[in-house]
Amino acid sequence: MSGSDPGKLISKADNLTTLSLTRWSADWESATRLYEQAANGFRVSKDYEKAKLAFEKASKGREMLSSPWDAAKSMESAAALAKELRNWTEVIDFYRKASELYMQCDRPQFASDSLAKAARYTDAVAFLLKLGLAADKCNATNSQCKAYLSAVIVYLYAHDLKQAEKCYNDCSQIDAFLRSDQNRFAGKLLSAYKEGDVEEIKRVAQSRSITNLDSVT
Repeated sequence: MSGSDPGKLISKADNLTTLSLTRWSADWESATRLYEQAANGFRVSKDYEKAKLAFEKASKGREMLSSPWDAAKSMESAAALAKELRNWTEVIDFYRKASELYMQCDRPQFASDSLAKAARYTDAVAFLLKLGLAADKCNATNSQCKAYLSAVIVYLYAHDLKQAEKCYNDCSQIDAFLRSDQNRFAGKLLSAYKEGDVEEIKRVAQSRSITNLDSVT
């Protein structure tokens, strides 16, 4: 049944939105229906990466059709799939986008709910950095360094190497962290992630500085 093949549906939809000498305007209505069918097909077959991309395209289509409510729903579906793929940066971005779309159609409660879902993945770092600052003020150096190392790890867990490096560099401006074992382990972990060295990541993750992070007090 080639007509229900998700990959072929995507190709057909893409053609409907691509302008050419024979197509002077995009058929977003037909294309969006095809993107939605493809997204559901990919999701049923558990091809979550392709399903996520199809829902993103469906969301854009609904935006082009001036239907922010449906665009938001598709974006939330993309966020749920990004969560399955453990791509936390995309989870945050998609839920924030859904929130903006809900606001466009005057649905503040739904917008708030989507923003709250995004916040779950960003609040952890903010909390850890505040904890580190509080520990610094009361000279609790060990707790401070644990908090900063934990913040770097949260970013790495979210596959956001750029933010992890920025967090590491910012925290390293603090002398206590710069001279700590936690700083050295954070540096080793960042290097391993940049090099894609899975074995080194596992080795560093099993070190005492990492395993003792169950409590930052």
